[in-house]
Amino acid sequence: MAETDKVFTGSIPEFYERYLVPLIFEPYALDLAGRIEAAKPQRILEIACGTGVVTRALSSQLPLSTTIVATDLNSPMLEHAKTRTGQDGKIEWKLADAQALPFEDESFDAVACQFGVMFFPDKLQAFKEARRVLKPGGQYYFSVWGKISDNDFADVITQALEEMFPDDPPRFLARTPHGHSDLQPLQRDLAAAGFTAISAEEVEARSKAPSPREPALAYVQGTPLRNEVEARDPTRLDQATARGSEAIARRFGTGAVDGRILAYVVTATR
Repeated sequence: MAETDKVFTGSIPEFYERYLVPLIFEPYALDLAGRIEAAKPQRILEIACGTGVVTRALSSQLPLSTTIVATDLNSPMLEHAKTRTGQDGKIEWKLADAQALPFEDESFDAVACQFGVMFFPDKLQAFKEARRVLKPGGQYYFSVWGKISDNDFADVITQALEEMFPDDPPRFLARTPHGHSDLQPLQRDLAAAGFTAISAEEVEARSKAPSPREPALAYVQGTPLRNEVEARDPTRLDQATARGSEAIARRFGTGAVDGRILAYVVTATR
C-alpha cells in the first residue's frame, strides 16, 4: 500500500460523502448495521468510520440505550462525520489508530469496521487490538470489497486512467480497496489473533447514479485516487474525471447508470 492511499484530506471527505457514500457504501452500511442490531449489543466500537455512514445506520437502528464509539485515524474524515449527525447522544467520536486502540480490555460488545481493514498496515496487530477490547463472546464484524472486476464502475474507471497514464497508471482502487478479495490471509490473521467462529458471506448489491459523471466524481475526486492523479499531473484532475465519465457512459449509457458491486462481510467471535 502506498502512503498516499491513506490520505483523505482537502476536498476528498466532501466528495466521498456526497458521491461515494450513496453510490457504494450505503447498501453495505444498512446490511452491517442490521447484522449488529440482531446481536443486541449495548456498547459498540466502530473502527475506520470515515464520514459516518455506518455510524448513522447503527444510530438509527439501535435503541437509545446503545453507545456507539466511532473512531477514525483520519481527522478530516472524522470531522466531516461529526457534521452529519448533529447532537446524537448515542455517538462518541474519537481519533484512534486501529493498531493501538485507546480503550480498556473487554470494554465493547461488538466491533465494526466497514471497508477499513484493507488500509491497516499491520492487520494481525489490528485484529489483536479488536479482540482485546471485545468482551468474551463479543463479535467482530468487517467488510472488504471483492475483486475489482466484480465491481463495475471501479473497474471501468481504473481502465480509463490506465489509458490516460500508460507509463505510470494510477492503481489505488485495484491495489487497496479491491486488493484484499482473497480472504484466506485475513482469516489466517484473525485465527492467529485468537478469534474463533470465523465466517465470510458474499454480498452483492447495485451501484446506481443519475448519470455517468457521479461515479467518476466519486472515485476520481472522492478517494485517494485523486492523490495519484495529481501526483502525475496536477492540471489533469478534471480531465481524468471526464475520462472516467466517458468510459462509464460508453458501457452503461449516458442517462442513469446501474452497475454491480460485490463485497464480503466477515464475522469472528472473541
